[in-house]
This record gives sequence, structure tokens and C-alpha cells, in this order.
Amino acid sequence: MRVDIEGVTVELAGSRIVEDITVRADAGQVVGVVGPNGSGKSTLLRCVYRALRPTAGTVRLDGDDLHAMDARAAARRLAALPQESAAEFDFTAAEVVAMGRLPHHRGGPFAGRPSGDAALCADALDRVGAGHLAGRGFRSLSGGEKQRVLIARALAQQPRVLVLDEPTNHLDISHQLDVLSLVRDSGLTVLAALHDLNLAASHCDLLYVLDGGRVAAAGPPHDVLRPRLLAEVFGVRAHRVTHPVTGAVQLLFDRIDPTELPDQEPACP
Repeated sequence: MRVDIEGVTVELAGSRIVEDITVRADAGQVVGVVGPNGSGKSTLLRCVYRALRPTAGTVRLDGDDLHAMDARAAARRLAALPQESAAEFDFTAAEVVAMGRLPHHRGGPFAGRPSGDAALCADALDRVGAGHLAGRGFRSLSGGEKQRVLIARALAQQPRVLVLDEPTNHLDISHQLDVLSLVRDSGLTVLAALHDLNLAASHCDLLYVLDGGRVAAAGPPHDVLRPRLLAEVFGVRAHRVTHPVTGAVQLLFDRIDPTELPDQEPACP
């Protein structure tokens, strides 16, 4: 399912947080949104999973205006993992994952669970390496365990579009790689805000770099993650290397004076 963010602008409390942003994710693509803190990444994604209505612009799924859909129809197409989960659920991990099936229940949240739901939810937990947590209380889990359970809930929803805001928060490096590989191989259209530029370079087809609420650059990671751009946007000196196994561009960083910019792009692999 294709996602089109068309000229989205968001104003909150009199301030323009994002301005005239256009992003396209074709069916099955993993598109990363990167940028420094306060650049507008989370605000943009909140428009995509309907937590915010844009001040201007439109979000479309296969050409249909997402904000014109009813909530249940939208939830059958799109699932989201926000950066922060406000609720501390007094449920088991399995029960939290089962909440992802609610958009598919015809009789509402208190109807009986359709046959097959339990197997779908168990499979989703297994896919994120959290099957052993099914009977544990959600509030008793570590931050990383909670994150995996919430990703499983999104997968159990069986969406065609997955929106992830910092999905690797609280995860150790092994589970970061496992979760992003799972997302990469899912066949879903994925929009993900990521802080780790090396993870973004390794797992995304396209990157959109936000700076001050606008798109500063867009394209494949190898083309976008250039030293001059990274100096201008992130205020760091970046050295590009090639991953010896995957061939993806990877970055090594050191600090620079904010006023210092590379005079030219060094030769890059």
C-alpha cells in the first residue's frame, strides 16, 4: 500500500512545527525519517497515524484521504507504534497483543474473539522474540520487553502500513537488529523515525532528513548521508565507511565546531 504525505504543515500553540512536507513510500518500501531532536519527526508521524490532524496538507493511503476514513477502517490498513506509550496496561502481554485484533472484530471490543486470533497473537509475539512473555503482566516487563510486546501488537493488527516512532528505543543491539530485520522482511510499507543513522542506513530504502520542520534532503541512504549535510543538520563530522557484510554505508562520528563545515565532500565508498 502506497503512502503519500502531501504538503503537510502542522501548527501547534501558534508555532509551526512542520512545514510543507511531502513524503512518498511505495508499497513494501521501508522509509526512514531522520533528523535532530525537535526537527518534527514525531509530529509528522502523528499526522500519519491520526493522532494529529494537519493544519494543511493531506495523508493518503493508495490515494484515499486517511483523515476522511472512520477509525476502524483506518486501523485495518495502518498500525502504529508511538514513541511513548501513555498507558501502563494492567494486562498480560498476550492480552496487550490481542488488542491489535480489535479493528477486525465486527461486534465491538466486548464481542467474543474470532477463531484464529489466539494463533495470530501468539505468532506475533514469537516473531519479536517475546513468546515467553505471554503470561507476564505488562507492567512487570522491562522497557525493552514492553517495546517488543507493543511491536507484536502492531503486527497482530495485520496492517498494510506500519508507522514506527523510534521502534528501537529500550532495545539492546541484538533485538534492535532483530526487530528492524523483521520489519524489513515483513512486506509492509513502513515509515519509521530513527535516531540511529547507521541503523537507518542499513534497513531503509529511502531516507527523509528533517531539519527545522522541513525536508533538508531525501533519497537512498548512500546518496543522502553525506558529510556536509550531516555537519549542517547534526553538527557532527562524519566519516563514511562500507559495511563489510551488507555493503551499506556506515558512519563514524566526531565533534566539530557548529560553525565549521567541510570544504568539500571527501571521496566516499
